[in-house]
Amino acid sequence: MNIPAASFSKPVLFFIIPSLKGGGAERVIISLANYFNKNNFQSVLISLNNDVPAYEIENGVKVVYLTNRQKSQFTHRIYHIAETFYKLIKLLRTEKPVCTLSFITSANIWAGITCSLTRVPYIVSERTSPDRSVISFNYLHKHLALNLYKKSAAVVVSAKGVEDCLLKDKDFKALNNIERITNAVTIFQSPSDQKVHHRRFILGVGRLAYVKGFDILIEAYAKSGLNDIDLIIIGDGEERANLVCQIFNLGLKERVLLPGSRNNLQDYYSQAEMFVLPSRNEGYPNALVEAMSFGCPSVAVDCNFGPAEIISNGENGILVNKASINGLADAMRRLAGNETLKTNLGNQARIISQTNHPDKILGEWETLIKKYAAVSETAAQLTSSQPAL
Repeated sequence: MNIPAASFSKPVLFFIIPSLKGGGAERVIISLANYFNKNNFQSVLISLNNDVPAYEIENGVKVVYLTNRQKSQFTHRIYHIAETFYKLIKLLRTEKPVCTLSFITSANIWAGITCSLTRVPYIVSERTSPDRSVISFNYLHKHLALNLYKKSAAVVVSAKGVEDCLLKDKDFKALNNIERITNAVTIFQSPSDQKVHHRRFILGVGRLAYVKGFDILIEAYAKSGLNDIDLIIIGDGEERANLVCQIFNLGLKERVLLPGSRNNLQDYYSQAEMFVLPSRNEGYPNALVEAMSFGCPSVAVDCNFGPAEIISNGENGILVNKASINGLADAMRRLAGNETLKTNLGNQARIISQTNHPDKILGEWETLIKKYAAVSETAAQLTSSQPAL
């Protein structure tokens, strides 16, 4: 943590997240930090854990890692809690940000506690299903989060489904400060002409985690009978070993590929026969938005939340009922065999490049943050102008 006191001449914004390693939330918050740093603010990106960033952070953005959680014993957890609290409080008091934005529940709670103590305006954001986060907490943990969310300047959600899920809970239905801002389309470099695979392929993109449902995709692909089209799943994660075993057991090791993360996703999106999102849960799936922006015909499981707010079934993509492996297999088979359908869906999918353009989405974030940053700056000016007692 090497930020000297009073080191910034521009208004400071804090961006807090549990980790900077790969994921949709990490990509969004890094994009926000980059954007505001170019627009008259000094961005300080704070990761609760020491992880290698998965996405490019521009030079002017300051990055702070609070702790290195390598061990899980009780004494180490207590130490890391104390370390995180002390460092966050110190940063808030030293740098005096005009506003703090946090992503993901654990970071939201830390931001809420420390910003409340230091009287810094804070905005929290839930990025996935609350049923899997704040709503599932024990009584004390849940009500701590609820009280902190009530005190926040805003609770930002990326999808209407996330908002509805929060408000259906008997405790969280009292929230009256929810704002909805969807995810922007990622701006990639132009695709190259170099082939990424020697055969036609179906594409999946995301962290190799159970919630992303790639085991469902592999089983559906096996049932589809699409022997002339391979399946490529881009990403890394804790489920890799299980997926490799599944591929081997289904006799698909020559046709289902797990090449890891790639920094030329634009080439995969532009060359794929189709993109498939098999997730069990989502917040607002970046990969689906990215694929559609390239005109890649897309199939998505109608999970909670996001896909149904992005895809109009049969118009700009195909939605498949949850837990229907046969339905997913049928959708892939139908799309692979119908060039007219692929073309029509792909053309309509491209419209998301306008509806979710970064200028529009980042502008919404800027309006929200400046609303509360302005309050903070005004209060600071009033305080500094008062005579000392």
